[in-house]
Amino acid sequence: MKRYLVILLAFVVAVVFADIKIGVLLPLTGGISAFGEWTKKGIELAREHRPTVLGEKVVLVYADTRSEKTEAANAMARLTDKEKVVAVIGEIASSNSMAAAEIAESRKIPQVAVTSTNPLVTQGKKFVSRVCFIDPLQGTALAEFAANTLKAKKVTIFVDIEQDYSVGLTNYFTERFEGKYRGKVQKVQYKSGDQEFSAQISQAIAFGSDVIMFTGYYNEIALAAQQARAMGYKGYFIAGDGADAPELIKIGGKTVEGLYFTTHYVPEAAKTKKAKDFVESFKKKYGTLPAMNAALGYDAYMLILDAIERAKSKDPVKINNAIRSTKNFEGVSGLITIDENGNAIKPVVIVQVKNGKFTYVTSIEPAQLK
Repeated sequence: MKRYLVILLAFVVAVVFADIKIGVLLPLTGGISAFGEWTKKGIELAREHRPTVLGEKVVLVYADTRSEKTEAANAMARLTDKEKVVAVIGEIASSNSMAAAEIAESRKIPQVAVTSTNPLVTQGKKFVSRVCFIDPLQGTALAEFAANTLKAKKVTIFVDIEQDYSVGLTNYFTERFEGKYRGKVQKVQYKSGDQEFSAQISQAIAFGSDVIMFTGYYNEIALAAQQARAMGYKGYFIAGDGADAPELIKIGGKTVEGLYFTTHYVPEAAKTKKAKDFVESFKKKYGTLPAMNAALGYDAYMLILDAIERAKSKDPVKINNAIRSTKNFEGVSGLITIDENGNAIKPVVIVQVKNGKFTYVTSIEPAQLK
């Protein structure tokens, strides 16, 4: 009997150590939880499509950041120290990814951010990469679009001063719009969670704004758009990728109709077999088209597994080296090359809310923005 228990225990231990654990750091509750839920759906679908690597089962360990910087750092520490993950997917918001990045660096665990676009997320980091473009590219693309397509001369930017993403995107847009096109920019401030924007809207109207630009996230964008239309603003709305969640339309309704925003992915732009198969699989599993975060979550998972396979190892340092050497990886959001700083080189997609849906407008290649 004792011999049988020893054999059984050895078998259980072998099974436990046969798993490859990947951490998933997401805002599953709090102000940007919709982004987290969409990302989780994409990651879960990716695991269904590829549940093993190096002949071992992939186990996903989720950690909720509660949409907060402090909790993002605490959750990252739990994943690395307690769960002993070999890599981490996440976070969504730049501020949260930056808080978690300090842990990734000190523990030498690769972190792959999903939609964190602020340059500081990876700046000076050796173990932090991402599958999305960065704000200098996104801000420049928005400035080009505002000036050339919308013929804007005056832009009021709603800046969420609590979000590094919002502040950074604002600055990159302003630099291009004022520098190259001699346009005029007015900045008005708010904080995450605010629900009243009448003072900022009054300033935008008094400024004679051709465009109101939002550099924050979908909740506040939808509420501010509602209030702006109610106060008589008739100009354009534009935004960064923080607008890209179906909840934007659920909250904003007809008042966000016509809004343009930059993003990383739209199902309509799916051209490759892999990208089309992803859309069909997502629709079959969840009964809806994939949002941007779902596609990038899927790509982050697949890119990490590709790196593990190329590294032929579960050693986090070797996996990180493989991530940093990724070239022309075929993701469902497009080809992904990770540069020497851990940033993804890929096009910026422009989308418009049209007839209550996100509608593809155009794609802007990095080379076009130099």
